Amino acid sequence: MTTYSPVLCYHRIGGPLELGVTRVGRSVFARQMTALARAGWKTVTLEQYGTVVRRADMPTCNKFLLTFDDGYASLADNAYPFLADLGYTATTFLITDYVGQTNTWDMRYTWDRLQHLRWQEIERWQARGFDFASHGATHRRLTWLDDAALASELERSRDLLISRLGAGAGRAVAYPFGAADTRVLRLGTLGRVVAHAANRCALGTSLMQVIGRRSSVVSTLTTDNR
Repeated sequence: MTTYSPVLCYHRIGGPLELGVTRVGRSVFARQMTALARAGWKTVTLEQYGTVVRRADMPTCNKFLLTFDDGYASLADNAYPFLADLGYTATTFLITDYVGQTNTWDMRYTWDRLQHLRWQEIERWQARGFDFASHGATHRRLTWLDDAALASELERSRDLLISRLGAGAGRAVAYPFGAADTRVLRLGTLGRVVAHAANRCALGTSLMQVIGRRSSVVSTLTTDNR
């Protein structure tokens, strides 16, 4: 069985508290990334990760793909600048119909609806080496859609990403809810560079466990979610 480089998936960093489980405090995120950097871990780009997957190469030690699902606006203030200072990059999977909008697609876990990144912010961080790809057009569970709706959900997202960010942004999709079957794989036109990456640990627990076995730096991480 092929083992790929670890994939860490986050959603929201900082911002208002929520009833759900997708928010990670800004200070917690900073401590986690600092611990990784001090332990010698480095990020790979989406293209580099895709090359490993396509070639079925053995992963390089201490390299991982860092991802964010949904594309919340708080990333531009609470995550991207800190990552850039560390020399890290990340891939954000965007819900393309909601770029610049609030998260009315989701259940309401906060008092006010949450803002998504705007295209101007996305383009600025893409120019600094951050990757962006698809999380669908509207975050619908793909396995529940008929063929026509499925094709529209994927193609509309791909076409918008390509028109705004270039061809590279239209090559990958993280399936909402990690839901994919043979029909989704067959009809999906975005390619499958990270087809299995949607089933990744929301807080990177598995990688933190690896670090804990290799170094005591994991002791610097806490569950304090400020």
